[in-house]
Amino acid sequence: MATKTFNTIGIGVTFSPNLKANIYEASRLAMLFRAKLLLIHVGDVSEQKRSKFEELLQPFIIDGLDAQVVFQPGKPVDAILETVLQKNIDLLILGALQRESFLKYYVGSIARKITRKVSCSVMLLINPSVERIKCKHVVVNGLEDKKTEQTVATAFLVAAALDSDKITIVEEISHDKVGTVEDTKSLRKTNLLKEKIKRQEESRVQTILSHIPAKHKEGRNIATQAIFGRRGYSIGHYAQVVRADLLVMNAPEKTGFFDRLFPHDIEHILTELPNDVLIIR
Repeated sequence: MATKTFNTIGIGVTFSPNLKANIYEASRLAMLFRAKLLLIHVGDVSEQKRSKFEELLQPFIIDGLDAQVVFQPGKPVDAILETVLQKNIDLLILGALQRESFLKYYVGSIARKITRKVSCSVMLLINPSVERIKCKHVVVNGLEDKKTEQTVATAFLVAAALDSDKITIVEEISHDKVGTVEDTKSLRKTNLLKEKIKRQEESRVQTILSHIPAKHKEGRNIATQAIFGRRGYSIGHYAQVVRADLLVMNAPEKTGFFDRLFPHDIEHILTELPNDVLIIR
């Protein structure tokens, strides 16, 4: 099984109130994966800014972190996308913003554009912390898709690195597969069909699980959950209800013109951001 590995991690940094927390989160993650960390700042080279970034990195550099500050002039979206390609970044970390007036989280327009266009995996942080907060529960999509096996394998790799207690694989099943309920007879038929689909999904997911390295499963509570509903929305709602710490998703396929007409499943996640989100490419 092809598990996605992270050798070079990048994070977009600006002088926001979350600067220190974002750098600390990214530094801890880079050390867990023994990856190189690149701090990407959009703008011309500034030794004063470099000094500030390096000051925040210093506690981790002392412990062996390989880190570098990259200044990239240009427009934010283009500059970060270009840096990802130039530096062969495997994982890009972006901080999400909190819309205080509505008491919910959202991704700023720049972060959303980058998430849609970037060529690597993306992690969106909604509540970064200077002090490490344990990631207890990881939820990962288990939908029937050619990319799912790699996404699930990577979710287990990440869960193992973060020492998570639990990982839940969620199979989102469209209501279209079971039809509509019009009377008692159709209700009984629908319920039987749902049970049949659940068994099929469980068998498929168990096959995926059998390919996961034992060391990534050891010590973790592994659960599966079938959900009938709208893809993207259903798993996001589930992750919110169970108070998951991290939601891991497949990246959407890029199909060109129709992307602008019909939003991907991931758009529901980007709109609501129930928790930190990792999108695997």
